[in-house]
Amino acid sequence: MLELNGIKKSFGPVEVLHGVDLTVRGGEVHALLGENGAGKSTLMKIVSGILQPTEGTIRVDGQERQFADYDEAIEAGIGIVFQEFSLIPYLNAVENMFLAREMKTRLGLLDTRAMRNRAQEILRRLDVSLPLDVPIGRLSVAEQQFVEIAKALSLEARILVLDEPTATLTPSEVEHLFKVMRELRKQGVAIVFISHHLEEIFEICDRITVLRDGNYVATCDVADTDTDRLVEMMVGRRIENSFPPKPAIAKSAPVVLDCEEVQLRKDGPLSSFQLRQGEILGFAGLVGSGRTETALAMLGAYPATRCKLRVNGTETRFRDPAEGLMQGIGLLPESRKEQGLITSFSILQNISINNYGKYRKGHWFIDLKAERAATQDAMKQVRVKAQGPDARLDTLSGGNQQKVVIARWLNHQTRVLIFDEPTRGIDVGAKAEIYALMREYTAQGHSIIMISSELPEVIGMSDRVCVFRSGGIVATVEGDHINSEEIMTHATTGRTRNVA
Repeated sequence: MLELNGIKKSFGPVEVLHGVDLTVRGGEVHALLGENGAGKSTLMKIVSGILQPTEGTIRVDGQERQFADYDEAIEAGIGIVFQEFSLIPYLNAVENMFLAREMKTRLGLLDTRAMRNRAQEILRRLDVSLPLDVPIGRLSVAEQQFVEIAKALSLEARILVLDEPTATLTPSEVEHLFKVMRELRKQGVAIVFISHHLEEIFEICDRITVLRDGNYVATCDVADTDTDRLVEMMVGRRIENSFPPKPAIAKSAPVVLDCEEVQLRKDGPLSSFQLRQGEILGFAGLVGSGRTETALAMLGAYPATRCKLRVNGTETRFRDPAEGLMQGIGLLPESRKEQGLITSFSILQNISINNYGKYRKGHWFIDLKAERAATQDAMKQVRVKAQGPDARLDTLSGGNQQKVVIARWLNHQTRVLIFDEPTRGIDVGAKAEIYALMREYTAQGHSIIMISSELPEVIGMSDRVCVFRSGGIVATVEGDHINSEEIMTHATTGRTRNVA
């Protein structure tokens, strides 16, 4: 149904795609894999007419096509759902689905009934039920995802590109999305599926095409490969173990953070935990279990009924994260782009933004030379891959953006870092680098609280794990008890005990 041959793309003198081939059949889910920066998004922008290739051909149903813009690709039956939604939050689902192509009556008036009926018809086709009359901004992320897919199908898309559609979905929402994808596959729709979660590839996809550094590597059937082989094709080498060895943390190690009690709501459970010097303390549990809220409450960024905290033995109550930062506690938020970075700023500006006091010369001036030197040292320490400190954040891969956030806090000389979903949206090679940086940080005597929805990450990186359920900690496990069965039993049944 879709065939790309020898696709090349250059931006000025720099060629970013070097003759890529891709063939997608009708009625299949075709995975497009590669590290951040491999060229996946650029290739899909070419497919959807947002970018034009420098060389190469595009064929749809065997006919060669050239798309001058996105509208021409839509006319050819190609729809794309980007990771960053293109929905208007104050419009409802129907208004978003038919934005700029509203149905009209014979008198030229908006035919709201026809648009609503068409929207309901498409959602029934997807077996999705969601409120059509509320602003889209009040819907869940999963519901917004389905509106995006319905919007593409309303354009009569027969080739559907899904770019990281599961990045912010819960497991149950992912399963519903896969049910929708299987139904579309039965209806003959060709789906290009981009994901960093390799387990999803084996669950939903039929074939896989791998890109590396803008080059076509291979296409294979899912049944004929495995995770190790895919990782080797993506990164050009085998990654035997993404997780660094765990050090031995002495029980006598100093307690740097002692949360004696925290209660998120008046009638909720009362929790407590300790963070030792040099350890990674994992926060695990189902979505909505209170993991992130507890960490934010500790920093004064989330309203809590009770919060009693000791930092290095001194009782403290933070009114906001700025006070926590003054005590050497930094936060790497779940959403890098919305909360952790200013993507239109340079690397230098993002690393310096909390640190200008250290570069001050007198009352009015900044020591620009010292700022640049410190930024370059921080970039080198965390191994940021970029042209230099002046490169804009939105030109970097997800992994390198995360490294910039880490560099900022290292530059601020933090002693405790709270990582919320540290590797979300990051490819397997970059994940290994982030994990190594985390262990390097703790090896220097610092400590980490890691909040993660990925159970293998929790198990592979944590020295101890606090398991959350219904707004509080129900168990703390360590050693051999850090395993999927133990953690999920506590997370789902709420059995309360410490396991050592």
